[in-house]
Amino acid sequence: MTEAPATEGGKQEHPLSWVRINLAYFRTPSGSLKILQLLLGIICMACASPALLTGTHWFLFVAVMSFIATLIWVFIYLLSIREALTLPINWILTEVVNTGIMTVLYFTAFIVQLSIWSPGYSNYYRAPNIAAGIFGVFNALAYGAGTYLLYTEWKSSTATTPQ
Repeated sequence: MTEAPATEGGKQEHPLSWVRINLAYFRTPSGSLKILQLLLGIICMACASPALLTGTHWFLFVAVMSFIATLIWVFIYLLSIREALTLPINWILTEVVNTGIMTVLYFTAFIVQLSIWSPGYSNYYRAPNIAAGIFGVFNALAYGAGTYLLYTEWKSSTATTPQ
């Protein structure tokens, strides 16, 4: 078994010492929106499954991809990965673009979901799929609000940094 490397003071450094749990982020509006997006995404996926019509395949694809992307961002903030990595990445701009793309995709997905299930199908399958589309509307609004908050944060950070 290998030992952790020693620091300057002679103490051994833990291999995961760079991980800092940051729960305070989820008390901010952006953090709360991420949690809301995840919860709405779970509801969207649960209501639209199984995908019986072609449009629902698109809706579920968008819901799953958005859920995975948001979950990755949640872990980036929860574990303070942004602060730990010294990569030349503009994190805020990357998140603005990601969230903006998810907003547009959710917008198209809920339109497809609601339009494909609006004709008279069996009530057993129709009601949960209409509910999925409605929750898709709410999630599109949540992603839109997240995009706006991130955009204002990005603009304020670029205004304060010298060129």
